[in-house]
Amino acid sequence: MGNGAWAYLQPDGGWGWSNAGLIRDGEEALLVDTLFDERLTAEMLAQMDAATGIGAGDINLLVNTHANGDHTFGNRLVHQAEIIASQASADEMPELPPAMLAGLMAQSDAMGEVGQYLQRSFGAFDFGGVELTLPTRTFTGRLDLTVGDKAVELIEVGPAHTQGDVLVHVPADRVVYTGDILFIEGTPIMWAGPVGNWIAAIDRILAMDVELIVPGHGPITDKAGARRVRDYLVYIDAQARARFEAGMPAEEAAFDIALGDYANWGDAERIAVNVDTLYREYRGDTAPPDIMRLLTLMARLDVARRQ
Repeated sequence: MGNGAWAYLQPDGGWGWSNAGLIRDGEEALLVDTLFDERLTAEMLAQMDAATGIGAGDINLLVNTHANGDHTFGNRLVHQAEIIASQASADEMPELPPAMLAGLMAQSDAMGEVGQYLQRSFGAFDFGGVELTLPTRTFTGRLDLTVGDKAVELIEVGPAHTQGDVLVHVPADRVVYTGDILFIEGTPIMWAGPVGNWIAAIDRILAMDVELIVPGHGPITDKAGARRVRDYLVYIDAQARARFEAGMPAEEAAFDIALGDYANWGDAERIAVNVDTLYREYRGDTAPPDIMRLLTLMARLDVARRQ
């Protein structure tokens, strides 16, 4: 992207196909996120080395923008770097370790419709042998770093998508790496909320003097792309709240909400998770989501939308 700022993009940005970034100045380099398995991460690191001359052993800082495995499961391959994340992300990472995902995928053939959905979503990834590698340094709120002579700002904006989302802002390059605060051409998924925090996080991006925005999934975008994600969040909040106040169950609401143009975004069935999270927010329910129930509902929605 110019001036030592790089983006590594994985099409099509759907389940697990996340983006990463590399910030370089002089002999120092910071990696923004790893990928969903070690094979993909090794391939990425090799391509970065070929393009920039910065190999895995030359990366001195790694920032995980949030806890999800598609941004952290390759951490072991850059273990020599200082691994930085928000404290909330570090606390959340052990909740869904690689071994748990590997076990779930191993059982998927016997799980009917849900198993088929898991295979469609995650069958391309190899979680076997992946070891969870946790951050070696954590922070809350904000952390200012330097890469060579270049300032890098880590700004905690979670809980939103997850409990501890972080933006990586490089003011001199007019670039921000957003992690999963932005999904471009794909449906955002709100595991944590509250929705107001997520909207505020996008407002923070819109207030930055940035030209290029690297989302967690999908193509590089600009402020117009960020506004589109904000519009989606505002829309589903209004639609879900109307149905909540009318007494409609969350599962029924997930099928009932008309997505309009948003139906063309990838993984539109994530509306099931978003409505469930919003309903729990409206009720003041702080219990964790029932992941298997939500997977079942997303599988049903996915089948319905494919027909």
